Amino acid sequence: MKNTVKYVDGFVVPVPRKKINEYKKMAKVCGKVWRDHGALDYVECLADDVKKGKVTSFPQSVKLKAGEVVFFSWITYKSRSDRDRVMKKVMSDPRLAKMMNGEMPFDGMRMFWGGFKPVVKV
Repeated sequence: MKNTVKYVDGFVVPVPRKKINEYKKMAKVCGKVWRDHGALDYVECLADDVKKGKVTSFPQSVKLKAGEVVFFSWITYKSRSDRDRVMKKVMSDPRLAKMMNGEMPFDGMRMFWGGFKPVVKV
């Protein structure tokens, strides 16, 4: 994490395995949009060592179905106010609007996200 990071948005989303390449293409465009508007980093990670838990887990959190995989992603910013500024620009960016009007390569109803303040940095 860069020393300038003061705020992080985190996302967890289920993606059908047959749509991973489509999701990665979409994520590359999203990453460019976020970075163009001032995000410090944009990272998308495909689950590699993630098992269903007894009480909770990444698969359970998105009600993972057969043939799907979990993506864990984050975007970093200089501050919460900077995130809010970037997000406002991102949401009005025509590159993103074009994608949102088409079919998404994942079930957005099972995606979850939130904003976080880093509290430990080593």
